[in-house]
Amino acid sequence: GLTTGCDAVDKALDCVRTADAIADSVTELQQAVENTDDPTQWEESLDSIDKNLGRIGDQTDNADVNKAVDSLGEAVDNVRTAVKNGDETPDLSPVTDAAGELTKVCTP
Repeated sequence: GLTTGCDAVDKALDCVRTADAIADSVTELQQAVENTDDPTQWEESLDSIDKNLGRIGDQTDNADVNKAVDSLGEAVDNVRTAVKNGDETPDLSPVTDAAGELTKVCTP
């Protein structure tokens, strides 16, 4: 009935809000990489993205959303690995692409 509809709307709103938070974190990550040589700031942005990904992943059973979450998680892991290996200009395009896809699938 009616409550299911509300639940679906709440879930969609949570998805959108969290996708927005992730988009903000991705922007922070881009700015950190461009403006600072401090990998700890990069790490904070990556952690923030991971935390929000966990939040979306826990809230949804939507296959497209889960796929986007997995893609973004993988992209974040790749950047993290690159940074740990001393890459001072990691390729962020897979992260921004995956975040864009997540925003798209979260938008009702």
